[in-house]
Amino acid sequence: MSEKNPITVFASHAFEESDDYLRLFEFLESVDGFYYINVSKPENVPLTGGLQAIKDELIEQIKAAEAVVILSSAFELRRDIVRFIMDVAEANGKGMIALRTFGVSVDTPLELQERCQENIGWNDRDMVDALRRQARGEDTSRWEVLDFPGFDSDGPTD
Repeated sequence: MSEKNPITVFASHAFEESDDYLRLFEFLESVDGFYYINVSKPENVPLTGGLQAIKDELIEQIKAAEAVVILSSAFELRRDIVRFIMDVAEANGKGMIALRTFGVSVDTPLELQERCQENIGWNDRDMVDALRRQARGEDTSRWEVLDFPGFDSDGPTD
């Protein structure tokens, strides 16, 4: 994954930019060296064609994605639409990541935990690692490096 080959991401929406929807992309923007394209387009509300037009628009958006982020907050508001999104993602072999509702200490709904490959909270590192795994199958094993003042790799410094 590079600037020339960004990961395409779809985030669940009910044709509106909720707080969690906007916040997800703010988190991803803050990560240095992570490149993505948001293929979810909540502003593309079909004005004619009814429910079938809505489904067709969602199908096109999801097909353009490499990974799908399912926002728990969207599920709580519009279970019917989010279930359809998950059905389309599964039918098209898209990896799904459940993202807890921001600022709430309630667990992700059980249905999302069971249907999504990953269940994460609001941590930019977890988000990026999950997207890399689900979109490209990349191994994201990383070690956290801690720096202790007064010590280096040889022991205490003078």
